[in-house]
Amino acid sequence: MSSTLLETTRASHEEVERLERLIVKDLQNEPANNRDRLFQSHRVRNMIENIITTTEKIVEIYEDKDNARKDEIAALGGQTAMGTNVFSAFYDRLKEIREYHRRHPAARVVDANEDYEAMLKEEPVIEFTGEEAFGKYLDMHELYNQFNNLKFEKPIEYSTYLDIFSQPHNLPRKVKFTRQYKEYMENLLEYLAYFFQRTEPLQDLDRILSKVTAEFEEQWENGTVQGWEKNAQENGHVPADHTVIDLDFYSTVEELKEVGPEKLKEALAALGLKSGGTVQQRAERLFLTKHTPLEKLDKKHFVKGSHASELNGGAVNSKEAVNSKEIALMETKMNKLCDLLDETIIRTKENVVKKQALTYDEMEAEREEEETQADTESDDDEQQIYNPLKLPMGWDGKPIPYWLYKLHGLGQEFKCEICGNDSYWGRRAFERHFKEWRHQHGMRCLGIPNTKNFNEITSIQEAQELWKRIQARQGVNKWRPELEEEYEDKEGNIYNKKTYTDLQRQGLI
Repeated sequence: MSSTLLETTRASHEEVERLERLIVKDLQNEPANNRDRLFQSHRVRNMIENIITTTEKIVEIYEDKDNARKDEIAALGGQTAMGTNVFSAFYDRLKEIREYHRRHPAARVVDANEDYEAMLKEEPVIEFTGEEAFGKYLDMHELYNQFNNLKFEKPIEYSTYLDIFSQPHNLPRKVKFTRQYKEYMENLLEYLAYFFQRTEPLQDLDRILSKVTAEFEEQWENGTVQGWEKNAQENGHVPADHTVIDLDFYSTVEELKEVGPEKLKEALAALGLKSGGTVQQRAERLFLTKHTPLEKLDKKHFVKGSHASELNGGAVNSKEAVNSKEIALMETKMNKLCDLLDETIIRTKENVVKKQALTYDEMEAEREEEETQADTESDDDEQQIYNPLKLPMGWDGKPIPYWLYKLHGLGQEFKCEICGNDSYWGRRAFERHFKEWRHQHGMRCLGIPNTKNFNEITSIQEAQELWKRIQARQGVNKWRPELEEEYEDKEGNIYNKKTYTDLQRQGLI
């Protein structure tokens, strides 16, 4: 049967309404785990995108730029070039319908609801790395390596990087004007945005970031962007953040030479000046910037292509200024994404610290356990287990017997302040936790060795007091040369080191 514009419009409206009902039906089901929540969110996101696409087609039909809809309505009303003939239009349409069914006698009505209901059981393909554990953790190893290549004083650990990557305002500004830092920030922003879209597909990230951009423009004009505040110098001199050395403390080149060749080299490089030569030449070149704006300095002092007069000047050249605003905007967007992913970042840090305390065999066992748990969840999601007493689950995925629950004292709660006030249920779990990674990490943070002396100690204050007593006891038994080292004089008298030294100083020996 031929498809007219009016039929297409009707079918599109029907499709939109059907998708809306499916979204409501899908959201009424409570996901059993994180995997199901992601599947549900992506299904809903796909249906919303279908609604948007279909609605755009409907709007295009209603706009009727080519007057096709208007002509079709007129034809249905029997309006032709010869006049109005309603019956002729009706019989032509009837003939067309009969001809269609004559050619397709076996045609049947397809129930579209079956196809749409199948969408509720669909499991969309979501790309996650093994490290991301289906959206549970961040995988930032490539970004970590890129960060270490920014030529800081020394490389940092991955766990340390997870603590500081969301604080770009603490980085030295001279690093931010390098091409490597810009590429790093672009990759970091791209990864966080992509991860957020995969884990929170129902959030409108474009609207969130556009709002951040609008707020940033206002803050940039006022000079209040974190880490990019306006400096006091506005007369063409380099701002203090762009220099390693404050020249106000030095009145002559000779005084400036005392800073040393490396510091002078860093300061010159930060300003785009040549950093070679002797210490005297470096100091003279840097001292020129104390009273002379960069754009008025001779080109011979600059590294090729970095002279301020070749760019549209100011306190910082225009190319640098454009880059600074672009980088500051990327940092602001990255901070917003870190706020949105705050729980995931914390979870990632805890997972990294935990892995550092595990052996290879323990990590493999944990990975296999997680895979088994994921398979069990996917197979048994539809089975509702009756557990009114909230008993722990056994190896078979069912609640353990109540007598076993009472025998092991699993109703007894033990809290450990050193572990961050975590709860351990049952005496066995409590005693075992003293050798686990969380307790060991807490003791390391307190600067106390996790020995048998501190078993059963869960209070931070008690652990610190016991450690002080142990240190004091060790101090009594420790070798003290001033009291225990012996000296003999000419007459054969024995003294300790302290007494012998005092007598010798007084000239009595």
